[in-house]
Amino acid sequence: MGGTDRTEPELARSQRVLRALLVAALLALGLYILSGFLRALVWAVVLAIALWPLFVRAHRRFPPGRHNILWPAVFTGLVALVLLLPIAVLAVEAGREAHDLLAYAREAERNGIPVPDFVARLPYGAAAVTDWWNAHLAHAGLAHELSERLNTTSNRDLTRSLGAGLVHRAVLFGFCLLALFFLFREGDTVIAQSLRASHRLFGPRGERVARQMVASVHGTVDGLVLVGIGEGFLLGIVYAFAGVPHPVLFGALTAVAAMIPFGAPLAFGLAAVLLLAGGAVVPAAIVVAAGFVVTFVADHFVRPALIGGTTRLPFLWVLLGILGGVETFGLLGLFVGPAVMAALILLWREFTEGSGEPA
Repeated sequence: MGGTDRTEPELARSQRVLRALLVAALLALGLYILSGFLRALVWAVVLAIALWPLFVRAHRRFPPGRHNILWPAVFTGLVALVLLLPIAVLAVEAGREAHDLLAYAREAERNGIPVPDFVARLPYGAAAVTDWWNAHLAHAGLAHELSERLNTTSNRDLTRSLGAGLVHRAVLFGFCLLALFFLFREGDTVIAQSLRASHRLFGPRGERVARQMVASVHGTVDGLVLVGIGEGFLLGIVYAFAGVPHPVLFGALTAVAAMIPFGAPLAFGLAAVLLLAGGAVVPAAIVVAAGFVVTFVADHFVRPALIGGTTRLPFLWVLLGILGGVETFGLLGLFVGPAVMAALILLWREFTEGSGEPA
């Protein structure tokens, strides 16, 4: 009996170690199995967190039936519509322009592409650009030469790989929507289980970190997405008055670009270049000036208040989180980066300020 009593603590310790190893192995295996879908799953989590307050408000105002399908389906459908609508608009615009593009291609095949008028107005290098254009683009048979250059084995392989990539992204998009639907439907259960697990694993500090990351996602959505849409709307109005071709599409492009730090100047800069190509110097200057004013106000006043004010996160760390997140995770890093920075800053403040666990 004495020998058995002495081995019981060792047996319990070895069981805990083996249990921890089993959990780690199963977790690693599960992550490996889901590795191709992790980004789509994280996107679904980010979208669910961002839209959860609206979902809860609608859920409480109009309670669903027993199966709780209506509101999850409505919100998932709205997300799909918002994401697919710009692609549909671009496809419609491309269809409208297809006839003119074909006519332009036939004319280029017969006579080449003439030197545009704006080349003669260039302040520097007009003669060199004209000579290069005449030598390479202004002769007949240009389209046939381009088709022969493009019709190679490497380009055909590239086309097939692009097609496979589009199919793969479509599958991931469908999986993201499916995961989003179930997150909406089982959201209360998922939240309760997550809080209970974080409390058991990390104590009250784990729950505070989780809530800080959620607040960071909300602040980032407000500061990046909503402010970006506002920038695109305001500059879209400027584009329309300045005579930029397709001002609605350029406004949408500006809104998407404005969600990424320093991305908006690329959009309104391209619009200004198109105006300059048509000889509209004053409207181009107006577009550039309005673009810098709008982005300056948004980046230096509105975004820091929305993102940093939600989580008490200095805007420098918000910017570093966004840029580092984009470089590491792509567009997903727009939301993951600030959330991680917010959690780290919270832990640092608790450590440096000496705030222990609450009694």
